[in-house]
Amino acid sequence: MCIFCKIVAGEIPSRKKYEDDEIVIFEDIEPKAKIHLLCVPKEHFAYLSEAGGKEALLGRTLVKIAALQKELGLEDGYRLVVNQGENAGQTVKHLHIHILGGEILPWE
Repeated sequence: MCIFCKIVAGEIPSRKKYEDDEIVIFEDIEPKAKIHLLCVPKEHFAYLSEAGGKEALLGRTLVKIAALQKELGLEDGYRLVVNQGENAGQTVKHLHIHILGGEILPWE
């Protein structure tokens, strides 16, 4: 079981900001911005290439992030990042969306 599955199952504590039947949003333990959250589907799959049949889940996830913008402290804007594979910086093989904001974000 991967670390995100353990967080979803409540086996590892996290600083959750939101949770429903399909996703959980929690603080990243190594933040790269003033606000750095991770949005994790509760269903385990590692890559977008494995998301066939999960298009509705992915769509609802993006819409939910947008709906939570104010509640998450992202009123001034935010960036979403999905790393795919080791060369892109994906360290946990469970699909997740980085939500970054709370400051002006550079392109570095």
